Amino acid sequence: MVSNILKPTRWSVFSQLFQHFKLMSFIIVASTILLDYATKLFVHQLIPLHTSVNLIPGFLNITHVRNTGAAFGILNAVDFPFKTSIMIGVALLALVVLTLYAYNTKPQGTFARIGFALIVGGAIGNLIDRASTGYVTDFIDVFWGTYHFWAFNIADATITIGAVLLLLDTVESE
Repeated sequence: MVSNILKPTRWSVFSQLFQHFKLMSFIIVASTILLDYATKLFVHQLIPLHTSVNLIPGFLNITHVRNTGAAFGILNAVDFPFKTSIMIGVALLALVVLTLYAYNTKPQGTFARIGFALIVGGAIGNLIDRASTGYVTDFIDVFWGTYHFWAFNIADATITIGAVLLLLDTVESE
């Protein structure tokens, strides 16, 4: 009888694995939020607004800009009543929909779990920024010659990487 108590069952192994994935997801979400916050704080304190610091000549600058719009500067130049409140509402709605989708689909693949965690962490990071200041701080300025990609931040990067991981998981599972 003692050996049956010590012997792991299929359900206890599943439960341990589930707990591991929950912990892993929490660590990824928390790390993403902290890294995003720390880098934005660094930029706020050391780089004046609209100033660039060249890191890799001809390719990468750290440029302190504010984004009052959506991803990739969409709606940044447009001003309308309650813009900040609407942007926060849209971000909250997207976060709720994503969380419900992740909960209902119960992704089994590691890529999907990491992808969802990166997206949630990035979304929360930008939501904190927008709710506390009314804008999102962007600072990663990638360019080639005179062509500049939209400035972005760590949260944006993790959201993009998370989306790619979800896509890879979908392709892998087919």
